[in-house]
Amino acid sequence: MTKLTFAIAGAAALTLAVAGCNSSNDDALNTAAVNSATEDLNAMAGDAAADAANAEAVALGTQEQQLEQENAAAADAATNPTDADEQNVAGM
Repeated sequence: MTKLTFAIAGAAALTLAVAGCNSSNDDALNTAAVNSATEDLNAMAGDAAADAANAEAVALGTQEQQLEQENAAAADAATNPTDADEQNVAGM
């Protein structure tokens, strides 16, 4: 390759590099917008965690009620042995 080709390629690369650095800085992030978005995401995550905890508490409360009803039904259905049955331990 000749020196002219290297000079043209170098000039093109320099032009592209300088063109990428404009002074309006449109591609820079706005720090306040990023912080606001982060705060919004944190608030939504906190709300979602609270909703999940509340749903789990409701589910556990329902499960507790079902177990209490089953225990009450089982206690009602149980028959107590008679005194004769209690004294008859020889068959065991």
